[in-house]
Amino acid sequence: MKKTSPVLILYLAAMLLIMNIMPLAGAVKPLIVTAAILLPLVCAALLAHILPGSTSDPESKRLRRLKKGADLVWLGGWAAAAETVILIIFFIVSDAGAAVKILSVVIPVLTAALILFTGVIRITAGAKQIKLRDHVLLLCLWWCPVVNIFIIRKFYKTARREYVFESDKEELDNIRAESQICKTKYPILLVHGIFFRDWQLVNYWGRIPAALIRNGAKVYYGGQQSAMHVCDSAAELKKTIEKIIAETGAEKVNIIAHSKGGLDSRYAISCLGMDRYVATLTTINTPHKGCDMVDYLLDRTSEGFQSFLHRKYGSIFTRLGDTTPDFLAGVHDLSAERAKSYDEEMPDSPAVSYRSVMSIMSSAGSAGLPLNIGYLLIKKLNGANDGLVWEDSAVHGSHRLITTKKKRGLSHGDIIDLMRENIEGFDVREFYVSMVSELREQGF
Repeated sequence: MKKTSPVLILYLAAMLLIMNIMPLAGAVKPLIVTAAILLPLVCAALLAHILPGSTSDPESKRLRRLKKGADLVWLGGWAAAAETVILIIFFIVSDAGAAVKILSVVIPVLTAALILFTGVIRITAGAKQIKLRDHVLLLCLWWCPVVNIFIIRKFYKTARREYVFESDKEELDNIRAESQICKTKYPILLVHGIFFRDWQLVNYWGRIPAALIRNGAKVYYGGQQSAMHVCDSAAELKKTIEKIIAETGAEKVNIIAHSKGGLDSRYAISCLGMDRYVATLTTINTPHKGCDMVDYLLDRTSEGFQSFLHRKYGSIFTRLGDTTPDFLAGVHDLSAERAKSYDEEMPDSPAVSYRSVMSIMSSAGSAGLPLNIGYLLIKKLNGANDGLVWEDSAVHGSHRLITTKKKRGLSHGDIIDLMRENIEGFDVREFYVSMVSELREQGF
């Protein structure tokens, strides 16, 4: 966390002087003149924090807005705290009239409230790490004394952390922009997992593709439907690979595949002849040995209920862009029973470099629904897991287990930046940048 700027402390001192014109006027007349001189300066400084900057970069604008909002909340909060003490002393020792005392309260309260309000609005407009729950709490409880202090304090701390984190990230990217450390020999193909699609408006991979592209990578997407048999998804993936080869003239692609996408990719490589077009396959939290949780749930739910989910899923995802979604086919292909034959059906190609990555949650509190429930169930069945896949199931080729310094852990969604959350102790974007940079260094 960056230290508080001395300029902010000077702003605070000047603001307190302005806010206490009435109490001070009765004691020291010359301070009125001082306050009159400082007033336009303080107003100009506050306007500089309120008005937008001139930068044309959207991300730089957002970060500037975030910083100004956090600065205003800091100013308003400390001004309110100091003013409370000042007014208590004033009311004890002063024999001023009722009008002076009323104005002595109204002026600072309105000033601090305006500054806090402006700061919170700017934070709300600029922050991406404040959860919806906290926005709702502020909206409903802004009027509640003490409670609102804790909510605004959380807004401030989250905004400051985000500003420092994103500023450091932006600075790092600017420093290495010319190096193009992710400019690999072969294009990067990102392959999504089950129950999702490659939508234009909502990127399955969060902020990761933008980070890779900024550092020189050429990024493409699998484009397969959300839920089908592995073999059917692999057939769609084959068409995508062939299209990329035709468009770019590249000899091969580097595949990074998450969850079931890893199985789809293995099938395309081993069974559909795509090994001649794939240089590397990196699977991320892929259930190569299946998910015992799937077998457990299938055994304990009726066929009628499964058929109901199948129909509803198909109806929804057909509207979302799938042509032939098959919920039950996708689910059954993730079962541990079905996965027993995968290594025999999809033998590794000697022409492809296989790597795997796995992350694990530390507790059910590491993620929300449904991953927290999945974590508890899989922990009972298999042990350490990410909320959907157990640890050993993800091992295939050279393997890397991702852990964090903090106890939070990383869920099945965290590892692809699904919620766009800055996780303390793990920068998901930097992880993918370093992974792709490593492919470049290895000649891929």
